[in-house]
Amino acid sequence: MNMNRRQAVQTISTSLGSLAFTAMTTREALAYARQENPMAPRETHFPARAKRVIMLFMNGAPSHVDTFDYKPELAEADGKSGGGRGRLMGPISPFRQRGNSGLWISDLFPNVSRHADDLCLIRSMHSDQPNHPTAERAAHTGSAQFVRPSLGAWSVYGLGTENADLPGFVVMGQGGRAGRVCFGSSFLPARYQATQVNAGLGAGRGGRSAGGPGGSAEAIPNISNSSLSESAQRTQLNLLARLNQATLKQERHQPQVEGIMQSYELAFRMQSSMPTVMDLSAETERTKAMYGIGEAATSDFGTQCLLARRMVEAGVRFVEVGTSGWDHHARLAELLPESCQAVDKPIAGLLADLKQRDLLKDTLVIFAGEFGRTPHGSGGRGHNNRGYTTWMAGGGVKGGFSYGATDELGYEASENRMHTHDWHATILHLMGLDHEKLTYRYSGRDFRLTNVGGKVAHDIFA
Repeated sequence: MNMNRRQAVQTISTSLGSLAFTAMTTREALAYARQENPMAPRETHFPARAKRVIMLFMNGAPSHVDTFDYKPELAEADGKSGGGRGRLMGPISPFRQRGNSGLWISDLFPNVSRHADDLCLIRSMHSDQPNHPTAERAAHTGSAQFVRPSLGAWSVYGLGTENADLPGFVVMGQGGRAGRVCFGSSFLPARYQATQVNAGLGAGRGGRSAGGPGGSAEAIPNISNSSLSESAQRTQLNLLARLNQATLKQERHQPQVEGIMQSYELAFRMQSSMPTVMDLSAETERTKAMYGIGEAATSDFGTQCLLARRMVEAGVRFVEVGTSGWDHHARLAELLPESCQAVDKPIAGLLADLKQRDLLKDTLVIFAGEFGRTPHGSGGRGHNNRGYTTWMAGGGVKGGFSYGATDELGYEASENRMHTHDWHATILHLMGLDHEKLTYRYSGRDFRLTNVGGKVAHDIFA
């Protein structure tokens, strides 16, 4: 059909108007969806290598020179003077080259060593904090002085979660000396703080755990309502929501009220979804054995690691599993092997399980403590925040790779130094988040996890 100039302009104008209306309504719909479900998945700043994180945190600070930072010079100098610092103490267990990559790992981790070709050892960590509580806070929140949102809270704030019926951020196990501040949301909305799950504790000593009937109710207190039916709870929540909405209309901005409303709704949905995730009865005995469940030394931590796999598989964005007892100022040769034994088989089981389910490639597993230990000592080792080791696996990092180094005795990071802020920036980058763009306006300025620091270690990316 032939059109004159006027008809063409009218047709184009109508089309543009339609496109504008579609775009406008789409934006409104997206805004409404975000308002209705603020935990909905969000777009990343750039393509993500890791979709989810499992952090294994060793509270008390593992000795890097006895586990993952091989120092042959320290072994040769055993018993010699440490230059006014005390006598040098060699590694308490031999190191060997592992896997095709030949990474040097201690005999204290025989099972994890079998996954050497999946590990990215970061041997140049350093922190500003030499004391446990402040170092733990810095490792989790980037700040030792102030209450700030944790790494897990920032992750969920930036990415949302993939299951609306489960928390985005879950913490299990034994915490350190800094307490709940390591898992809070601070000035971020309350919905981004961690949900604490007391799972697995006592599983190896005859107590009921999340693996048995009724275990989920014990793991998350008050998740079930014995007084009201589901329909009655729904009626009650609807009434509370109307009252709270009336308050919000009058006072406009009330983040505490909004957080309470969202927490009620999530708790209501968790009643049906969380027990299923926490129930290990569907897992095979072979799988449980792989995690060390049922063995006295490994059952607690193994249960938590298996639950962590089930949670990320169900859509939880960030899971931290903590264990304590790594503060070995004395009896190192006796106590460090016990601490390593408790986590070695469960961690190896987690890596193997994630890999066989094709989840390791986009699940970032992190092993860390708040700092390391000194190369000198008398039966034990002191605090060392100037050089220590963490490692990552999966989630887009190079496997069988060692990044950075400490000096010849393990005192101080000397090559490709990675500060806590750099570590956080790198973790966020793996999740598709730019640490400089992931900000929240509070008290008149834009805050971020890495404060005014942070350099991404691109060399560890696969």
